[in-house]
Formats: sequence, C-alpha cells, structure tokens
Amino acid sequence: MTLLKVDDLHVAYHIPGGIFEAVRGISFDLEPKRVLGLVGESGCGKSTTARAICGLEEVSAGSILFHDHEVKALGLRKRPPELTRIQMVFQNPYASLNPRRRIGSQIEDALRVNPQKDAWSVADLLTQVEMSPSDADRFPHQFSGGQRQRIAIARAIAAGPEVLIGDEPIASLDASLQARVARLMRDLAVQTGAALLFISHDLSVVRVIADEVAVMNKGKIVEHDAVDTVWEDPKDPYTQRLLAAIPVVNGLNWLPGTAES
Repeated sequence: MTLLKVDDLHVAYHIPGGIFEAVRGISFDLEPKRVLGLVGESGCGKSTTARAICGLEEVSAGSILFHDHEVKALGLRKRPPELTRIQMVFQNPYASLNPRRRIGSQIEDALRVNPQKDAWSVADLLTQVEMSPSDADRFPHQFSGGQRQRIAIARAIAAGPEVLIGDEPIASLDASLQARVARLMRDLAVQTGAALLFISHDLSVVRVIADEVAVMNKGKIVEHDAVDTVWEDPKDPYTQRLLAAIPVVNGLNWLPGTAES
C-alpha cells in the first residue's frame, strides 16, 4: 500500500535574472514500515523535497499525493488535520523545541492531534527514545544535542504520523551517536507502521537503516534501488563517487555504529 506518492515533482524559485529549479522532476513512493533513504550532497534538493511534502514549499509542477489527496503549500492557511499525519524531524533539534516550555508539555501537545493518543503517554514515549520519564519536567537547554534530537523524535511520533521525515536529523550529532539515533527513528517508524523518509548526505548511515535508497544530484534522482544493490553495484557515476568517498577501515567501508553490540 502506498501512503505517499511523489510524481514528477518540480520546485522552482524566481531569482534575479531567471528561475532556479531546485527539484527537477523526481518521483518515488513511500510505503508503511519501509525506509527510503534520500541521499545527496548539500544543495541537491533533498530538503526542498521534504519541505514540499510537508506543505512548506510551493510545487511548481507534478504532484504529491497523501492517501490520494494532493498536498498543497500552506501559505497563510492553518495546517489541515491530515497533514499532522506527516511529521518532520529537523537537523537542529534545539531550534525545533520551544526553549521556554518543559519537554513533557511539548510532547503532550503532539499527543492531542493523534487519533490514537490513548495508546501512548509522555512517559511511554520518553522511554521509547531511551530517556527517563522524569525528564518530562526539564527544559530543552538541560539536555545534550543527542538527547534533544531523541526528544524531537518522541514529539514527532506522539502525533501519530503515517509518514515520518528525517531531514538530516543526525548531521549535527557526534559520529558515535549518529547510527544510534538513525536506528531509533527506523525502529519507531516500523513499530508504529509509519513510512520513513530519511534524508542524509551520508550513504554509510543510510545503508544501516534503509530498505531502498534514492540518490539525488542537481535536483534529480539519478539512481533508485534496493540499498544493497546500490551499494554493491552502483550504476551512476555520481553514486560511484559518493561511495568512493566513504572511509575505508581495515579494508572495509566504514559503517557508523558497527562496533556497537
């Protein structure tokens, strides 16, 4: 079953002297309990794609369908109820949390829009992201970057999303935490039946958690296949260059978190 369908998506901006097309005709589907890794270097259009899916960018051409209903840019409109089922975890967790409010109350706000809110409690969600229920009474500045990102994930899951998007959610974390947080997002998405779109510039992280990978370059998807197929037999020269840039340790490509139990 397809939850979200991106079909020939274009996103363009008017700039002095012309038009800049950030996303140039990409297509993919998101399915329940499946993880799609969207990979590419900075500026390739990954985050613009994520923002368009959430209704935060105007679509120039093509379509985004969520349960066969078209996602349109919000503008000044209030976020429609159906779009609360699409949640995004941003790169900077501190910017996405209200510094003046305790984290428990912020998670409670998200629970209120969840049709199955009685299935979770704030304590449950904090436990799921490896935090203590007592942390609910603390403020965002009292936590480390990794802890804040886990809180942001708990808040996103609290809303009961059917589509969860991670927009470079581990880029600001120490290397030792990256795989741990990525796996946490994957496990929670699968547990709740959500589709996960995991955006990263790092193929090695995506290989740890994704079922499929789509590689973006200059606004286009240049390769899309099962993650092991792309890893073992990349067809596009750009994908080959990304894989060649991954550090090699003891003759093997480095994978984050491979030393973990």
